[in-house]
Amino acid sequence: MINLSLNKKVLLFGFIFTFFSSFGQSFFLGLFNPSIRNELNITHGQFGTIYAGATICSSLLLIWFGKKIDDIKLFKYSLIVIGILFFSSIFFSFITNIYLLIIAIFLMRFSGQGLMSHTSSTTISRYFNKRRGRALSGIWFGLSSAEFVLPILIVFLLTIFSWRTIWHFISVIILIILPLVVFYTIRNITFESREGLGIQQNKLKIKEIKSWRRSEVLRDFKFYIISLNMLAMPWIVTGVFIYQSFISESKLWSSYVIPQSFMIYSITSILTLVSSGFLVDKFTSRKLIPFMNIPLLIGLLILSLFDFKFSAYLFFGLLGISNGLANVLGSSTWAEIYGVRYLGSIRALTTAFMVFATAFGTAIFGILIDNAFTIEFIAIVSITYISISLLALLSIKNRIEPIILRKKT
Repeated sequence: MINLSLNKKVLLFGFIFTFFSSFGQSFFLGLFNPSIRNELNITHGQFGTIYAGATICSSLLLIWFGKKIDDIKLFKYSLIVIGILFFSSIFFSFITNIYLLIIAIFLMRFSGQGLMSHTSSTTISRYFNKRRGRALSGIWFGLSSAEFVLPILIVFLLTIFSWRTIWHFISVIILIILPLVVFYTIRNITFESREGLGIQQNKLKIKEIKSWRRSEVLRDFKFYIISLNMLAMPWIVTGVFIYQSFISESKLWSSYVIPQSFMIYSITSILTLVSSGFLVDKFTSRKLIPFMNIPLLIGLLILSLFDFKFSAYLFFGLLGISNGLANVLGSSTWAEIYGVRYLGSIRALTTAFMVFATAFGTAIFGILIDNAFTIEFIAIVSITYISISLLALLSIKNRIEPIILRKKT
């Protein structure tokens, strides 16, 4: 096997874990929404309520289990996460009633969207220092790659195999690939294995910022205002992904328009990831946060005003720009402001918030759809949320700074 440097091994680990987190992401699970609803004979709103409830439960468990990454060696923690993901994917293939659907969605949201993304982003945020922004943008290529490839692939595979067979394939792939990746990349990683730590300590004067405990973060009002902006993407985009078939039907788009739009979404996400990593390292995350949701805002305006097929490509392209920004800023901001010593605990909380937001989005979209509200109305509701949270953020933007303890020499 190729002998990579420690930094590259950590990046490879983050990239692959982020790619495999896609199996619990809403864009992926939404591809199976019609098949499951038809088999279980449930409505959009019922599916949304189940999805939301299971997601909320997974976010609560994540708050507790996610912080264990601060205490357990990364190698062991990652193997546990892989085991949970493997079991979850197998279980998903055995859904035969609503009760099993609840458990299956809970497991996939907890293991995929929750633990896999939490493990990869926490590892990168903690072990990279000067090049944190570029490292984070690098690993989020994993999810963007999945968003580019998987929608078209799954739509095609569903014409050949049953959705249960596809999940059997997924579980086998998880069991074969992920343990090998973990063993090769992060087997000997420790908390002290940070990027250039020895060089920095010996040759440079570096700032040491205060590492906040989670209890301290919860008492900081800025945390909640920043979180309101961070959570716009998860709840709005989850609603779009889960109810993509409803949007297609409402706009009279063919069944392949949104899967094709996902490719545009992935391309703009990747391009934004490339630039945002460098921008974060140059200007810091806290200065870029106000720009994060502006493309999403414009995209929602397009969704509310236009029906032609090209508007789908514009909408998803703008979503991709905000997604690229959010993926990098959502991980690096907390490390910049609150330090890295207790980052696992803090990231567990913010990831749980994110997962909770996806549940909120699924429930809100489902309830509004079942009550005959149009996608245009839902877009206006989303625009209102973004505008209010952005105004709140702008009012405190000059106060979002870390607490500097001293300079280490």
